[in-house]
Amino acid sequence: MNSLTRRRFLIGSGVAGAGVLAAGATAVTLPELMNAAQDTPLADGAGVLVVVTLYGGNDGLNTVIPAGDGAYQDARPELAYQPDEVLDIGEGLGLNPGLSGLKGLWDSGRLAIVPAAGYPKPDHSHFRSMSIWQTASPETQTRTGWLGRWLDATGSDPLGAVSIESTLPPLFAGETTAAATLPVRGLKLPKGKLADAVRALGTPQPGEDPQRARVARSFADLMRAAEILGPPAGERQPDEAEDEERDNGASAGGKGALGAQLDVVANLIEAGVPSRAYSVSLGGFDTHADERGTQQRLLTELDGALTPFARRMAGTDRGKQVTVLVYSEFGRRVRANGSDGTDHGTAGPMFLLGQQVRGGLAGAAPSLTDLADEDLKHDTDFRDVYATVLDRVLGADPTRILGGHTGRADALFLA
Repeated sequence: MNSLTRRRFLIGSGVAGAGVLAAGATAVTLPELMNAAQDTPLADGAGVLVVVTLYGGNDGLNTVIPAGDGAYQDARPELAYQPDEVLDIGEGLGLNPGLSGLKGLWDSGRLAIVPAAGYPKPDHSHFRSMSIWQTASPETQTRTGWLGRWLDATGSDPLGAVSIESTLPPLFAGETTAAATLPVRGLKLPKGKLADAVRALGTPQPGEDPQRARVARSFADLMRAAEILGPPAGERQPDEAEDEERDNGASAGGKGALGAQLDVVANLIEAGVPSRAYSVSLGGFDTHADERGTQQRLLTELDGALTPFARRMAGTDRGKQVTVLVYSEFGRRVRANGSDGTDHGTAGPMFLLGQQVRGGLAGAAPSLTDLADEDLKHDTDFRDVYATVLDRVLGADPTRILGGHTGRADALFLA
């Protein structure tokens, strides 16, 4: 099975080649984020966007499933789910059985699905298609990401957006600004008497000069960061081979990598860190062979990360301002290949969830018989979704950021 990981995409995409990625952008530290939360906390009522990238090309037809459609069953005799296997959402569609938590969000009206998102003249290349999604520029190649341009337009503060990954994704690279990066490594500090001593160093003393007070505050911030962000996601970081294996789906769902990323995001939001946008990711969706089991494991991991995150955010004032956007670079072909998998396709679903989202289907499900060169036709331009998110969540002018694109998908949000 071919494996596409975020690392391979970043190497091959050519996006943001002006040294931003190579320089590592702004590698932020936990104390710096805690200082920012204290100095310039996230404003009350400020919208926050969390972007979830599914690398590899998630099969939309086995995610939002037309199980009762005879054309679907005929095209995928071994891969197709039966109507009694899917989680019914109406209109002849059902969610993959691995998405039981998202089905609960759907039932509560907090999950919106754009079933057939894409762009004109689609590209089957992972690298080109992901570049298009991350730059929001289907017609011409550009070196800046759509949220990187938003950063440029809002004052060039790298803490405006944070990638919870070791490498900055191109969507966060602007012309003059790049977002901060914070890999999921956790933070361990001493315990017992040594911990008490470190904590004591952060206790303010009467009559301290400003420099000493600042040093003391740094120790206090360090302890607070450890309490908020917790221990490392694992005892050690996976090496290249382990990362490739996990992203390939062999052990997907076992380590909960996406869940660890979203835990960090939730902690930062609740701490009042002023960042307005976050990026997390899950790989392994390039399912050319043995798709059904691999994809369902990956979707189960997605569900197991998104559902508790959404419920946690619903319980706080800051969390209620959070919107999650989930996408992949393309869907898959309608017809299964000869290896119990599917090949690169075009249109696929986007998910939005949050307390500000109007739940339900936004747009028409793709036809399985009215095809373009055996590929699904898109119903919604993904830039319409981006434009609406920029406006409704980040309070930005989308036409300025999206190169004059005027489409909108306002039905995705409550009035």
